[in-house]
Amino acid sequence: MELDAGIRDATGASAPRSARHPVLLATLDAPFDPEAAAVAVDAAVESGEPLIVANVVELLPLPLSSMLGHDQVESDEDADALRAPAELAHSLGVAVERLRVRSPRPVDALLELVAEREPALLVFGPDRSRVPARRYRKAAKAVRERATCLVWLS
Repeated sequence: MELDAGIRDATGASAPRSARHPVLLATLDAPFDPEAAAVAVDAAVESGEPLIVANVVELLPLPLSSMLGHDQVESDEDADALRAPAELAHSLGVAVERLRVRSPRPVDALLELVAEREPALLVFGPDRSRVPARRYRKAAKAVRERATCLVWLS
């Protein structure tokens, strides 16, 4: 699992780690389902816990492309959609951390992130129209079976 250190919270500052149990909003290289984003932001606001917004992407075995940054291509529209829940939560006073997790096994990386950060709630919310149905079903099944926290699926 590789975390991009260059991604910061909505203010541009690195969010401090906390011993608390955050809300984790996660997607698989797709914009968030609007309902999932709303659930995650609402849960963070109501609980007073931090929000972690994670985009988990597949890291293909292309070393030269990775070194040159060509593996990080996303449209401006997708970038805005991925940033929107973090900006909303931040505007409501929630501490926010944005992560881009790159791994050859994205679902395993997501579950590793869950084990590491120990969220109270995992909101798995990719826009299902942007993720192949089979991939979503397999990911949702793994999250349901292996996540060690409360799970909300889009």
